Amino acid sequence: MELKIIILSLILATSFASFPTIGAEPSVTIVMEKTTYSYCERLFYIIEVSEITGEPAIIHIRDESGKGSSAIPIEIENLKNPIPSLFAFEKEVFPLGKYFVDVEYAGSEFTAEFNLIDSDNICIPEVIKQFMVEWLNDKMPDGYLMDAFQKHVDAKLIHIPFEINDKNILEIDIPDWVKNVAYWWIQEGVSDKDFAQMISYLIDENIISFPMPS
Repeated sequence: MELKIIILSLILATSFASFPTIGAEPSVTIVMEKTTYSYCERLFYIIEVSEITGEPAIIHIRDESGKGSSAIPIEIENLKNPIPSLFAFEKEVFPLGKYFVDVEYAGSEFTAEFNLIDSDNICIPEVIKQFMVEWLNDKMPDGYLMDAFQKHVDAKLIHIPFEINDKNILEIDIPDWVKNVAYWWIQEGVSDKDFAQMISYLIDENIISFPMPS
């Protein structure tokens, strides 16, 4: 009889342990792809939840000083939700140091962290894509696109050997076929490095034609 009572107690204890506590809040965690990033890389993490409630998760990304992004709502449709960043880390936007990713979901909160370190990586700033779209749609002259390269892209990546100004900006000519490669770059079919090398080659070989300096 005593043995039966012990066995029954173990069965009941196991059974109750398998059920969540009634009224408990769903849990949320962030799983980082890695905890160290450098410029030109993109943040990637996974939001994991214990229950799908229909509510969005709210994300804030902040630095050590507390300065951070506005609230970013993320739709939670699965227990594991991959979140890839649309933009790479740029020197002009993100200072080096420690960053925190805060998430709030259905009353639960979690914070993950990562470090942004210096590297030799040089990437084309995201703002160039905006200029590129205008150029591809024939809403921006060739010279204005090259002027954007000169002003916003590190010269180690794309070097334009003379100053573009109001007198020569409309004399610059880019062959139409370059638009095909530009489109591939915008669609991320061509890397920043490969695209920059192509543009540099076209400049060096005078295929992108510049006016002769007076």
